[in-house]
Amino acid sequence: MNALNIAETMHSLGLQAREASARMAAAPAAQKAQALRELAALLRAGGEQLQADNRKDLDRATAAGLSAPMVDRLKLTPRILETLAVGCEQLATMPDIIGEVIGMKQQPSGIRVGQMRVPLGVFGMIFESRPNVTIEAASLSIKSGNACILRGGSEAIESNKALARLVQQALQRAGLPPEAVQLVQTTDREAVGHLITMPEYVDVVIPRGGKGLIERISRDAKVPVIKHLDGNCHTYVDDPCDIAMAVKVADNAKTQKYSPCNASEGLLVARGVAREFLPKIGAVFAAKGVEMRCDPEARALLAEVPGADLKDATEQDWSEEYLAPIISVKVVAGVDEAIAHINRYSSHHTDAILTRDHQHAQRFLREVDSASVMVNASTRFADGFEYGLGAEIGISTDKFHARGPVGLEGLTSLKWIVLGDGEIRG
Repeated sequence: MNALNIAETMHSLGLQAREASARMAAAPAAQKAQALRELAALLRAGGEQLQADNRKDLDRATAAGLSAPMVDRLKLTPRILETLAVGCEQLATMPDIIGEVIGMKQQPSGIRVGQMRVPLGVFGMIFESRPNVTIEAASLSIKSGNACILRGGSEAIESNKALARLVQQALQRAGLPPEAVQLVQTTDREAVGHLITMPEYVDVVIPRGGKGLIERISRDAKVPVIKHLDGNCHTYVDDPCDIAMAVKVADNAKTQKYSPCNASEGLLVARGVAREFLPKIGAVFAAKGVEMRCDPEARALLAEVPGADLKDATEQDWSEEYLAPIISVKVVAGVDEAIAHINRYSSHHTDAILTRDHQHAQRFLREVDSASVMVNASTRFADGFEYGLGAEIGISTDKFHARGPVGLEGLTSLKWIVLGDGEIRG
């Protein structure tokens, strides 16, 4: 496909999405729920064909020498398909927030003023690897009354095409416009350049992938971007704290899974508990093969831990998102230094304090400038499903309307509404 054809194709997708978005915004809750139930049924019925299409992507990825973890991300197993189907059904049963009116107040003039929740309109979603994102994005788009244009990674093109066909069938069966969810059919990167520079059609772009992709989208987009670049999350062990609980939570925050953006990459420990806490967590990390990059004080306290993999931390380590069995470790004077360190070095994603001091907890909640701030809980909970959002389309470290896990509300906006009875302004 040449550049002219790509431009025409993308503008055609944009125009169709804009027209479909008007119908989706007006669609009743029952009709959107029907589309989601139809999609769940199609995912279950089409499992064999979906896996055949998925096999083409897997074979191509293996032949191209993609790493085993990358190939694994491409798989559409029966279990994954069932999880996607259940997710659609759960969304269908959730309350419809579109048209909800909040904060209605009578003014001295006689008018009543409030806000109504409405869809954003059209969002573009650019993602890598996992084809299940096609269904997650499509189902959230349907439930929130939006239209979307999806552009998945070239490594999953056959799987994404097959899933997108099912989404459009489900929309059609429910009497909704199939153009409400469209997949960019070309793998040419030029298509992304058009998608992120069409403000006449696209209201917001959501990139979901590696840092390089998100940096490119953020730099070149001419429409708003909901993004997060890094997940440099911290766990701070305070003085006083429950040492046993702190070991359990700090371990989970780092080792439950290494690759997610909400895994803790930095461990800060108050000097008053460091001598007791660090050897205990050090033994846990040593047993699991976690490398610890330490400041001098932490390294000295961890030196006697059998099998501990210790390295001197560099300045870069405090800002690093490892996504691996590596963690930076620093001893701090107390809550003031912990907050200052986090606000300087973190990516403002998720940070946690483990403490028995209520005042310290309240200060941490107020003063740490991150999208999710936690007390006595693992950073791994920073997730749309765990927050009760039903699902998430991504996690935002931006500060505008969508911050943290982005679920249904993040795909909506509020507009002011005024109800009167003939009032005029004097």
